[in-house]
Amino acid sequence: MKDLKKEDISQEVFDLYDDYAHNKIDRRQFVDRLSLYAVGGITVSSLLSFISPNYKDSILIKPGDSRLGSEYINYDSTKGGRSIRGLLSKPAESNGKLPGIVVVHENRGLNPYIEDVGRRAAVEGFITLAPDALTPLGGYPGNDDEGRTLQSKRDRNEMLEDFIAAYEYLKSNNDCNGKIGVVGFCFGGGISNMMAVRIPSLSAAVPFYGGQPTSEDVAKIKAPLMLHYAGLDERVNAGWPAYEEALKANKKEYVAHIYPDANHGFNNNTTPRYDDKAATLAWSRTIAFFNDKLK
Repeated sequence: MKDLKKEDISQEVFDLYDDYAHNKIDRRQFVDRLSLYAVGGITVSSLLSFISPNYKDSILIKPGDSRLGSEYINYDSTKGGRSIRGLLSKPAESNGKLPGIVVVHENRGLNPYIEDVGRRAAVEGFITLAPDALTPLGGYPGNDDEGRTLQSKRDRNEMLEDFIAAYEYLKSNNDCNGKIGVVGFCFGGGISNMMAVRIPSLSAAVPFYGGQPTSEDVAKIKAPLMLHYAGLDERVNAGWPAYEEALKANKKEYVAHIYPDANHGFNNNTTPRYDDKAATLAWSRTIAFFNDKLK
């Protein structure tokens, strides 16, 4: 079997995976269509294995890192009467209160990658909370396929309320300075945009390749925005021109970055969609933005 590299994979395969990851096609259709690209010594199973997340070898800040204190907590999402589980992380040593960041997962629950992002932000000097919107259904089930299925059963507006409640939890946390930002990816990028719409006191929002709010909702945004888009992500990028027009018309504070040769999900280092150059730059910009707006 041929050892696959990213350059061996056609863009059509990445686009096909995007359709599958966002529930446009089911697993059977995904595997059937993937077979069209199993040529030249490349098998369907090797393609499937290569493009699927590899959490074991990809975690950057491992659980138990001595620089951090991390624990799972439960908080109340009062509007729905729900208890939501999340990973709370903060530096092991700090001088005074810390700014907070809500970390919003993709469309598959609180998987190891998003937990890692929460820890990555915490080592930069923040207290972070990465909630699991799948908590009412038993929590992240241990794999992304089942996670996507579970998350599709939850109401998006109810999940938004759960993440807004995470903001409130951090706001009242004794270790937090009261300045809260949000960063989210894919589904979480859309939630980040909507948290900016819904929370007038939000201090900063950083959506990664997230769906955009309506032009009418843009007028309600108070928080400064940093928006990251993947140049090859036609699906999400289709909504950007109207969003930018509304941001300009309403004189909102924002900066947008488009990474020309990157795919949707480029920050997720557990899959071959990962783009090291784009992700490294986007993350450094994100931390600098939060340092400026929250500290």
